[in-house]
Amino acid sequence: MWTDRGRRAAAVVGTVTRSRSSQAALKSQYDALVIGGGHNGLVAAAYLQKGGVKTAVLERRHVLGGAAVSEELFPGFHFSRCSYLLSLLRPHITAELELKKHGLKVYMRDPHAFTPMLEEGVNGAPPRSLTLGADLAMNLREIGKFSQKDAKAFPEFVAYLDKLASAIHPLLDAPPVDIPGVTTGSLRKRLAAAKTLKPIVKCGLRLGRHIPDLYEIITAPIMKILNRWFESEPLRATLATDAVIGAMISPSNPGSGYVLLHHVMGELEKDMGAWGYVEGGMGGVSNAIANSARSYGVDIFTEKDVGQVLVGSDGAAKGVVLKDGTEIHSKVVLSNATPYVTFKNLTPQEALSPEFIKAVDQIDYTSPVTKINVAVDKLPNFLACPTPDNKPGPHHQCSIHLNCERVELLEIAYKEAVNGRPSTRPMLEMTIPSVLDPTLAPPGCHVVSLFTQYTPYHIEGREWTDQDREAYADTAFDWVEKYAPGFKASVVGRDILAPPDLERIFGLTGGNIFHGSMSLDQLYLARPLPSLSDYRSPIKGLYLCGSGCHPGGGVMGSPGWNAALTVIADLKRR
Repeated sequence: MWTDRGRRAAAVVGTVTRSRSSQAALKSQYDALVIGGGHNGLVAAAYLQKGGVKTAVLERRHVLGGAAVSEELFPGFHFSRCSYLLSLLRPHITAELELKKHGLKVYMRDPHAFTPMLEEGVNGAPPRSLTLGADLAMNLREIGKFSQKDAKAFPEFVAYLDKLASAIHPLLDAPPVDIPGVTTGSLRKRLAAAKTLKPIVKCGLRLGRHIPDLYEIITAPIMKILNRWFESEPLRATLATDAVIGAMISPSNPGSGYVLLHHVMGELEKDMGAWGYVEGGMGGVSNAIANSARSYGVDIFTEKDVGQVLVGSDGAAKGVVLKDGTEIHSKVVLSNATPYVTFKNLTPQEALSPEFIKAVDQIDYTSPVTKINVAVDKLPNFLACPTPDNKPGPHHQCSIHLNCERVELLEIAYKEAVNGRPSTRPMLEMTIPSVLDPTLAPPGCHVVSLFTQYTPYHIEGREWTDQDREAYADTAFDWVEKYAPGFKASVVGRDILAPPDLERIFGLTGGNIFHGSMSLDQLYLARPLPSLSDYRSPIKGLYLCGSGCHPGGGVMGSPGWNAALTVIADLKRR
């Protein structure tokens, strides 16, 4: 069996060669430099260049995309190695950057959620399962297998979530309210800053009498909400997974309601709440954005590892120095790295106040995620919905929720990780994008993504070892085997990414996929800190443009877009 260790040389060399051959010559002077070629950095660069700001992107890895990247980990098997589904890419960015023209192709999923039960069938029937999709009549039949009461309540619940999610959209596409501008300065400046109130006013008007509902869902444990609406465990547990995905919280923790709302507020092809697979993997999104940016004149470079932001004697950013000693000068610098990496690793510490550094140290990056990418030579065949002859059924295109029959299972898994141990019965979200996208795997084979939690950054106070990684993957595979016998025998390669690996490879501090926890104290005006919510840093000319900024992780492009508009406005005022 192929493993992650030292088995990717051919794939990596091929990718690096293509990247180098397409790169322009690196100049010594630009108007703007973007550190990091993730999707937000690329979006920021495209909009800066469209605004007349000569821009270059500097990516440290051999491949563009940051967390939204495609890599051939085993010969013929192409994976969305980190992020794996598309939804929260803002529609106006897709349209304005003409991403479809530049190669973006998305496979829509319907149905989208499949939760098989681990139980004995009755009278020879297979175990039960819950499948949810766009077909309301199908959803009601599926939910009715567990509770007719829940089936009747489900349409109203969906309308309730849609109402709240759609009301928030104006907040996604604009910076937070400019509190200092509104409250200080001349009347003229205050009136200009008052324009930043427009999105929040629009949000309030859309909500109307539902403002208390929004307040409740963003502050409450999701189980308080779900227990009010539903009684069946499989439905409650399936919905609860979206309230904890990527977050070191349980469904009973305050704030988990917002995480659910965050994951249902996206849209894809004008379908609210839909998630899809990108052809060629998530790197297809990043490549389309990069192609668009290049078409406007952005210079994009891989294998350019920034060592430090250059700060002049006047306290302003003047460019960057690469780790090989090359200096590149610019009027402004935008960092697509996490706030921690930006201010602790890339910014001279003497240029920042001790109080600010202390505040940066306190940003929460806790992550429960271990991502396992698996190459298989046949399709998983689930006891709850068997399919013959290696042929996919509708459920294979879904997010497949394993160990999610009861909310109690999620709570137990969470408590184990909080106590420093990987979950012995982890929450598993399986996706098999090759069911819809034939470009990802050889004929008859498939790529499987296992997004798993809960796992701690340190195991009972010590570092992860290779033995720990393999043991945890074995545990996860043992559970998959119970739902789909024969899975373990089909595995031909696996790539195991514990929280420290997500940090080391992708620059995700703490392994947190959102560039910082999406907790109430790190949202909107406080994301990532109250003093940084407008994308500007204490260093004049240094900006944040990644998911650590408002509106947070997963909302693809919005942080980069908002940051670019902020930079353009500041440059015009110089």
